[in-house]
Amino acid sequence: MAAAVARRGSFSDSGSDSEDSSLSDSELQEAFARGALKPGLNVVLEERPKRRNDTDGLKQCLAEFRQQLAWVERLDVTLGPVADPVSQSASTSDAVDPENDFQREMSFYRQAQAAVLEALPRLRKLQVPTRRPDDYFAEMAKSDQQMQKIRQKLKSKQEAMERSEKAKQLRAMRKYGKKVQVEILQRRQKEKKNMLNAVKKYQKGLSDKLDFLDEEQTSSQGNKKGSASQRTKKGPNAKRRYKNQKFGFGGKKKGSKWNTKESFNDVSSFQSKVAHNKGLGKGGRGGKGGKKALNKRPGKRARQKMKNRAR
Repeated sequence: MAAAVARRGSFSDSGSDSEDSSLSDSELQEAFARGALKPGLNVVLEERPKRRNDTDGLKQCLAEFRQQLAWVERLDVTLGPVADPVSQSASTSDAVDPENDFQREMSFYRQAQAAVLEALPRLRKLQVPTRRPDDYFAEMAKSDQQMQKIRQKLKSKQEAMERSEKAKQLRAMRKYGKKVQVEILQRRQKEKKNMLNAVKKYQKGLSDKLDFLDEEQTSSQGNKKGSASQRTKKGPNAKRRYKNQKFGFGGKKKGSKWNTKESFNDVSSFQSKVAHNKGLGKGGRGGKGGKKALNKRPGKRARQKMKNRAR
């Protein structure tokens, strides 16, 4: 009986623990405010200590590990920036804008310059060498393999830049070539259009000039690419000269023997004796003792024979 009661008590305790573990945050906060929470389950954090600038303690620590060494062993220089050559005054740290990269780097540079101007005379006074000897050999920070990789990388970059530059030049040359080609085609089309308009005007009788043919011929001759001897040679060739001598120089053939007003009025070559068949013989025309007329036309059969003989 007692054992059963003990078991029930243990069951009730475990049930209460499970119920406590299932409490919400608000209930836990209320229980913590009442002080109902058992100690050991929760740890109350203390407030963080406030920071303070303990200068005395820092100076004490500095005095403990400070060593009294000579300046040549320390080589420490504490100076402000050197005077600006433009403004002839040393710029303070307040005048430098920390967000301005150029001003910040220039302040560092002038401060380092002031330290060098202060330290070099002191080193020379102490007879400390400040220049590297001519026979000084120092191992490089990077190995030969790394430097070879860097050289190859730089070389590849340079080659890529040269290739891109050549490609740009080729593109520019192509653009210029296309532009020139378009200009030539446009000029040819314009010349052709002008020539066709001139031909139409000539056909319609609006113009009696054939200058466009001469211009076309000269332009075609100028575009032809002949040998040097043909370009320097002047005048027609032998074949052309022979044909000119045999057939003439071209031009109008029809009506070339027609009379004109000037030729009709010109009687300077007229000979009355020949025209009227006078003075050819003793008896004159038809006389007994006279000879045949010199300008007598041969008969039809004789003319036919003469034509066949000429063929």
